[in-house]
Amino acid sequence: MRLSRLLPAFLLLLTVAWTPVVWSPARAQVRIKDIADFEGVRENQLIGYGLVVGLNGTGDKLQNNVFTRESLIGMLERLGVNTRDQAAALSTKNLAAVMVTAELPAFARSGSRIDVAVSALGDATNLTGGTLLVTPLLAADGEVYAVAQGTLSTGAIAARGAASSVTRGVPTAGQIVNGATVEREVPFKMAQDNSLRISLRNPDLTTAQRIASAINASVGHIAKATDPRTVLLDLTARDKIETLGAIERLRVEPDNSATVVIDEASGTIVMGANVRISTVAIAQGNLTIRVTETPEVSQPNPFSQGTTQVVPRTTIQVDDQHDRKLGILPAGVTLRDLVASLNALGVGPRDMISILQAIKAAGALQADLQVR
Repeated sequence: MRLSRLLPAFLLLLTVAWTPVVWSPARAQVRIKDIADFEGVRENQLIGYGLVVGLNGTGDKLQNNVFTRESLIGMLERLGVNTRDQAAALSTKNLAAVMVTAELPAFARSGSRIDVAVSALGDATNLTGGTLLVTPLLAADGEVYAVAQGTLSTGAIAARGAASSVTRGVPTAGQIVNGATVEREVPFKMAQDNSLRISLRNPDLTTAQRIASAINASVGHIAKATDPRTVLLDLTARDKIETLGAIERLRVEPDNSATVVIDEASGTIVMGANVRISTVAIAQGNLTIRVTETPEVSQPNPFSQGTTQVVPRTTIQVDDQHDRKLGILPAGVTLRDLVASLNALGVGPRDMISILQAIKAAGALQADLQVR
């Protein structure tokens, strides 16, 4: 009697356990911090001119690079060595003039370290193993914000012999990890602003509205989309840092316009997920004519008093690619359908570029076509 009562419950549990679970596809949501920036939180470019020493005979030729020679003379004079009267006798090959660039991060404090990139300015052939001397790094306002110095690393391999040479990488450009010390800070007080703007990296009105809605639903009614790039925040009577930290962790689904980007130089095609086309018929094929010359030698019979002659033999082959069919793409097909249809026609990347341009010219491509 007890077993008969438990049997229906066991069967119900078994049925539930073996019921297949249907998962709904997850929406492509990303964090706000990955698609937008807060106003004022940005990097600043720094640039400087310096000298790299300690090269193994691969530096600038002083006779060909006046700026390198004058920089060497000026540096030695500042160190108390007078070589201006003997400038013509300077012939070192272990020195190179370089340009030094760096990115000053937002909120970088005095004393922090940043990476620098070093690039040869003259005819130096290899900067590997060189040492960058003290180089001030200036911003657009002409002020020095960092000072760079250190051993250069190029990650390149260069070997040269009497008859040949091998070069892998770019030995005339390298970097110095943590090679510069920040000397001046960029003034910016985020906590003192009662209003702040969020700037989208890819302007889109729908995405801006979704960001504002997500912020208002999670943090409070403080956000308003003012244009496709900007979302205005009202931070009055709020902890700015805490609020902004909560905002940048929110997730939204970005929306982008339908775009097809074509790079004709490399044959690269990139199409967005929103690309659609109207009903269109496509036929692709080329006429190929191949002419092959295979001359033959005609040898006369013995004692026939004939002469040996070269007889031309020409073979002409015509390939009109008659096996290519006319394909019809229905209206509103997705990106996957479009690619599958073009691949079914045997279309390569180069031919696909011309087909997409023709579809756009016919008004059937409902996307922005960008050719680079």
